[in-house]
Amino acid sequence: MTTRNFYAHDPGDPTWEVPAAGAARFAWGYGDGREKLLALYQKGKDKQWDAVTRIDWDLPVDPYDPLGVPDQNLPVHDSPYWDRMGEADRRELRRRYASWQFSQFLHGEQGAMVCAARIVESVPDLDAKFYSATQVMDEARHAEIYSRFLREKVGLVYPIDDNLRSLLDDTLRDSRWDMPYLGMQVLIEGLALAAFGMLRDTTDKPLPKQILAYVMQDEARHVAFGRMALRDHYRQLTRAELREREEFVIEGCYLMRDRLRGEVVLTDFGIPAADAVELSERSEFLRLFRKLLFSRIVPCVRDIGLWGERLQRAYVDMGVLDLGDSSLDLLMAQDEEAAEQLDAGRFAAEEAARRAEVAAVIADGAGAPAGE
Repeated sequence: MTTRNFYAHDPGDPTWEVPAAGAARFAWGYGDGREKLLALYQKGKDKQWDAVTRIDWDLPVDPYDPLGVPDQNLPVHDSPYWDRMGEADRRELRRRYASWQFSQFLHGEQGAMVCAARIVESVPDLDAKFYSATQVMDEARHAEIYSRFLREKVGLVYPIDDNLRSLLDDTLRDSRWDMPYLGMQVLIEGLALAAFGMLRDTTDKPLPKQILAYVMQDEARHVAFGRMALRDHYRQLTRAELREREEFVIEGCYLMRDRLRGEVVLTDFGIPAADAVELSERSEFLRLFRKLLFSRIVPCVRDIGLWGERLQRAYVDMGVLDLGDSSLDLLMAQDEEAAEQLDAGRFAAEEAARRAEVAAVIADGAGAPAGE
């Protein structure tokens, strides 16, 4: 069965073509390279993993409650629309919200894969090309994981959100080689990390927790890569060039804050679009998510050298300027540690089960009559 059969709405043409601009660049300095970036490249090679074997796909998932998110987090909760819903509709609503969220993760990961491939092509430094090549593989693995989870465990996929498509389109159309870094590594990956982390830390469902923790372990490297490459490059730009990139960041941040709400899920239940937007805007969960969204983006933007007056004013307007003082290194370390702790717990349990099985076999053999 093709993925198209799982879509909640017609996704349109089977492919989306974004005209490419800019140059493909070759670099002949094969012995050159920044020590930190080459170390990150080595880590990217060392940390490759197989989604088929590392994730326990046999874990059961209730498609009508795949994430275990409390009903209070749903925008429609405690409204007349919720009160009129029967239990069957509420179950379907949980399924569709989870599907919409993970579908945007899926489409974003494919976008990240394409952007990473574009970086391999266009970045002028060979050390950055090397690392980007490992990221292409990471993003392919992430798209594989989210696609499998949606098709096999939820049974429903939503098309890409128009606003995510718009941000990807702006990122990929720009001919400047640093824009895929800025649009993807800083903005879209920052958004994804906030959403992943919020769900990873709240879900009590083992399979999505595994998926989110392991994907975030990879993303910690990707954010570090974007910071290194852009920080070096932006030190060389003029004020006018920096201002252009700050404008891109401002527009992207407002777009993500104001538009990525998922009200299509509510309109699927016959709720008028205006009411769906109002319910989403009143949601405490959405307000919390918007605050967390910028916990990854604002310190990264400041770290790479985009901190002009207009950008700071925009962050004051959004109420997130104080996040510029957050420690991005600490957040990334916590993401890696969460995955390592999950692995340690899983492998310890598996080892204990194997030891118990061996002990049972030995005990059975010791108790068997001679000759048997």
